Amino acid sequence: MYRMILKWPRRSVADVFFGSSRPKRGKKNGLFLAESFQTIAGLKDPVTFGYRGDTTTNFLGLGVVNALQSGCRSQASDMLSEAGSAGHALNAEDVVYILEYCASSPDPLFVMEAWRVLEGNKIALSWKCYILIARALCNGGYLEEALHLVNFIGENNRISFILPLYNNLLSSCVKMKDVMLFHQCLDMMEHQNLGKNEVTYSALLKLAVWQKNLSAVHEIWREHCKHYNVNIISLRKFIWSFTRLRDLESAYRTLQCMIVLAFKEGIFLRRTREGKIFCPQLDIPIPSCSVMSSAGFDLQKDQNVSLAAFGVEGMIMNSSKGMQCSPFCPDDNVDTSTGIKMLEDHKRGPIKKILRWSFNDVIHACGQCPNDKLAEQLIVQMENLGLEPSPHTYDGLVKAVVSHRGIDDTMELLKVMQSKNLKPYDSTLSTLSICCSKALHLDLAEALLNQISASPYARPYNAFFEACDMMDQPERAVKMFAKMKERKIKPDITTYELLFSLFGNVNAPYEEGNLLSHADVIKRIDTIEMDMLRNEIHHSQRSINNLLKALGLEGMVQELLKYLRRAESQFSVSNFLETDIYNTVLHSLVQAKENHKTADMFRNMKLHRIRPDAATYNIMIDCCSNIRCFKSACALVSMMLRDGFSPQTLTYTALIKILLEYDAFDDALDLLDQAILEGCEPDVLLFNTILRKASVRGRIDVLETVIQGMHWEKIKPDPSTCSYVFSAYVDCEYFGTAVEALQVLSMRMISLDQDTVEDFRKEFEDLIYAEEQEAETRIVQIFRDSVNLGAALLNLRWCSLVGSSISWMPDQSLWAIRLASAPAAQSTVVK
Repeated sequence: MYRMILKWPRRSVADVFFGSSRPKRGKKNGLFLAESFQTIAGLKDPVTFGYRGDTTTNFLGLGVVNALQSGCRSQASDMLSEAGSAGHALNAEDVVYILEYCASSPDPLFVMEAWRVLEGNKIALSWKCYILIARALCNGGYLEEALHLVNFIGENNRISFILPLYNNLLSSCVKMKDVMLFHQCLDMMEHQNLGKNEVTYSALLKLAVWQKNLSAVHEIWREHCKHYNVNIISLRKFIWSFTRLRDLESAYRTLQCMIVLAFKEGIFLRRTREGKIFCPQLDIPIPSCSVMSSAGFDLQKDQNVSLAAFGVEGMIMNSSKGMQCSPFCPDDNVDTSTGIKMLEDHKRGPIKKILRWSFNDVIHACGQCPNDKLAEQLIVQMENLGLEPSPHTYDGLVKAVVSHRGIDDTMELLKVMQSKNLKPYDSTLSTLSICCSKALHLDLAEALLNQISASPYARPYNAFFEACDMMDQPERAVKMFAKMKERKIKPDITTYELLFSLFGNVNAPYEEGNLLSHADVIKRIDTIEMDMLRNEIHHSQRSINNLLKALGLEGMVQELLKYLRRAESQFSVSNFLETDIYNTVLHSLVQAKENHKTADMFRNMKLHRIRPDAATYNIMIDCCSNIRCFKSACALVSMMLRDGFSPQTLTYTALIKILLEYDAFDDALDLLDQAILEGCEPDVLLFNTILRKASVRGRIDVLETVIQGMHWEKIKPDPSTCSYVFSAYVDCEYFGTAVEALQVLSMRMISLDQDTVEDFRKEFEDLIYAEEQEAETRIVQIFRDSVNLGAALLNLRWCSLVGSSISWMPDQSLWAIRLASAPAAQSTVVK
């Protein structure tokens, strides 16, 4: 108000606000005048009037802002319009406070109204007013209007220094991800020959990073080096850009340049009133240049990085030594102790902070690439420079180390942090917990999850649920899911996918469902789906697949088909269900012997142009074994070949299974030979299919031929193999041969390599001959970790109990020698 009085000395303050209708002078009227000021400003307490910064408070601005904050936009508009209609009662400085509020709120609509009032009264706007108007429009998302305003100002020469307006608009375009408007702004800058400054390059970097355009970042680097002597702030921005685009080498080289530049005397940074760090050097706009200079420093091409390109002497990074952690090479002229003392200067605190931020960026990039060795070297370099690693630093180091090291090495970092009284981030604990879950260390993973205070992400919990599913420990998953609810961590779709896999079925594997288990399954599925509905999460293809798989394991055919129809209606709008889901249903129908429904579904898939894959044909060929129709199986193989799918090992297994229904052992062996000749990698299931039927029919000749074929193909037996062979010999009353065969096959279960068998002999021989009951308990514990090893040890222990001597050289067994020298074994193609 004092400015208004000075501008119009013959008019009083009351004349300005009330015109000719102002009240008369007097003590009473003076009180009325004060109350009127309060009404205009929207204030009740006169003490509120005072100073805003170093200038007297603008009463008009306070009144309008107060009305806007109260939601009385019409009152604010009326106040501004009345002040504008007074003509000489309003100038640009009066509305600066209003514009500042509109820019910070933001309120682009009211700032446009204020601009119209000022333009309507032909009031010349200052540079600051234009900056605030453009900032309000940009912050409010009115980018096109801001572009028109800036272009209008530039073409009409309203202000001489218009580059900051364009820079503000460029930053807003990057924030709003409006690439087209960004390029329009650049074209206008080029048309007006404005050039670029540091802020312009910063906006260009942000756009290049968002577009993941590494080559553009390097081009900006070369152009920047051509026109500017780099400083700590600019190097920080380029390091940030390189790390976001995972150019670890360029980020590392730039970081080393920053280190040496930080040790130069006379390099200081300042802080703004808002606390932002800036470099106090002239930022002169650069004339636009269409051709990039090749003299600029190229991080991609220059292998021997000389800091002379930056105006910094004393350090050369030799690429022949690779990325080294030491900040100073032997030839450097920089004294390390002097540098640390320089960084300890309180005036260089901002430089230390910038250095620490850049180190953290590069270390986190090491976790993304990953490069654990460089991350460790950077930690050492930080400590050599006197920069104490922060929890954020260790967060990046853990992410870099966890992919290459074991759990023990990774947990050591947690101990180091505890020794330094550094509290790990929740993201650090999450990373460690995920690592433990993948290694199936559930106790450690659960302990780490319990230390997480407020992580909003469900990923570490999902990893734990997946480990519980693999280890068949759903009770642990129930407790952890309850803790998720207590901590108000919102599950995602992956969580529910795993919950359906964990709790969808009730019975253990190989147990048939009953009415009670069926009712429990439906209750569990409804509970999970209700929780999904509360969290507004819809089914995914995988969650539907896991749900249908659970119903199939319980043998609930009707519910299985009902949920399939519901899933088809849900996904019919966006896209069709994946073939894997239909394969799950087909497999469940085949297991339930629902052959007609299986055939109908396969025909519907073909009718609705749902393309079957190799798994679909294998399931349908397996269905033919239920109806004992080899002709239909051959027809399916023909369709499979026409669709471009070659027969796989599973295909031959299903075909052999059908042939064995007719006891066609010779044809089955021929098909086995054909599978091997065509390059299919046989597995133990393929051989066990023949062994099972041969054991039932007492065909010892077929059984021994297949066993020798397994040995030639280096296929390790499994417990089922041992069971079929042992049962076949016992049924034929070849008891000694049965025990001998069981020993040989058990040894081969441990390993097919004789040296490995000897190593296991040293470790487990005492366990086999031990007479204590604890020996079997230990073997059971081994069985939980390795089924084949545990079963082999139990078989060998049983053989020793029946009085058979254990030979740890299975190939020298009489039974193994006889099989190897048999005419059938020598003539078979399996050999």
